[in-house]
Amino acid sequence: MTSENTNPENAGITAARDLSALSAVEILSLHIVDLMTAAAVKLGEFAGTTTDLAESRILINALAGLVDASAPDLGSHHAGPMRDGLQTLQRSFKERSAIKDEPGMGPGEKYTGPVY
Repeated sequence: MTSENTNPENAGITAARDLSALSAVEILSLHIVDLMTAAAVKLGEFAGTTTDLAESRILINALAGLVDASAPDLGSHHAGPMRDGLQTLQRSFKERSAIKDEPGMGPGEKYTGPVY
């Protein structure tokens, strides 16, 4: 006996309905915040977390690509804070890294340009 709430088909329908109520800006913002949070966790920014630069590099690269690709459609009002958060993470990565990347070679810098 399957409950309506645990039926995978109903869960997919509910998720689709929830997404249909959101604008593209809201959906992108949610995913960007998730990537930012995950990168900060992997950088050891939260109490009780440890630094994993390899994992944070992957997340920052993905975040930079998403921000760069979506910024022209989002406008500066939405993209500006996203870029600021990304740069904060990129600087944090540089501070924690014992082996310094060449300018323009750090995580996400192929999308954003060098971060100092």
